[in-house]
Amino acid sequence: MNEQPEHPQSSPYLRRIRSFVLREGRMTPAQQRAFDAHWARFGIDYTGAVQDFDVRFGRAAPRVLEIGFGNGEALAWASEHDPVRDYIGVEVHGPGVGRLMNALAAREAGNVHLYKHDAVEVLEHEIAPDTLAEARIWFPDPWHKKRHNKRRIVQPEFVALLATRMAPGGLLHLATDWEPYAEHMLEVMEAAPAWRNAIAPGQYAEKPAWRIETHFERRGLKLGHGVWDLLYRRA
Repeated sequence: MNEQPEHPQSSPYLRRIRSFVLREGRMTPAQQRAFDAHWARFGIDYTGAVQDFDVRFGRAAPRVLEIGFGNGEALAWASEHDPVRDYIGVEVHGPGVGRLMNALAAREAGNVHLYKHDAVEVLEHEIAPDTLAEARIWFPDPWHKKRHNKRRIVQPEFVALLATRMAPGGLLHLATDWEPYAEHMLEVMEAAPAWRNAIAPGQYAEKPAWRIETHFERRGLKLGHGVWDLLYRRA
């Protein structure tokens, strides 16, 4: 017998609308071996308690959070070319996490740790206020259909939460190749009191040098997609 869903008014909390659908796909043997061999080194098990990242990384350094790093191509490059900062990656899809761990292990990376967990819960419970120097959300799922727009991760409540985890003046870098989502991002960010446009009010940014052109982006450009970058500072 199936249980009936609990009435929203009687629930201790309302179910959060997820910004992702977990389609794991099949991990390759190499990706599975990465979890067996490298998770203890690069992974962070979600516990719901605030992390001491100075202990985790073995140093005090500016910290960059990348949400939804996909296959990890950009995160691997950034961490290698920016060794004075520490990188925290959050991704729900196992194959991408495994692929990135293999890349990090191949070069003995020491400034990256990864979550395989929901980014909202990580922000809410594991990252202390004023912790992050920068946050990156590059090419998140645009949820093209209008009825699914509410699933987009860039929403007023989310950017307000993220602001509380940023150090004063911390940078938020958004990028998308879907113009309606770029317009949505701009509308949300311009209305967010905790953020100010780092370029000028209402303006997109030129592609910064630190955002490399990934395989995903090159594929989109070949299909005629544009790319929009947005840069905001915590006010």
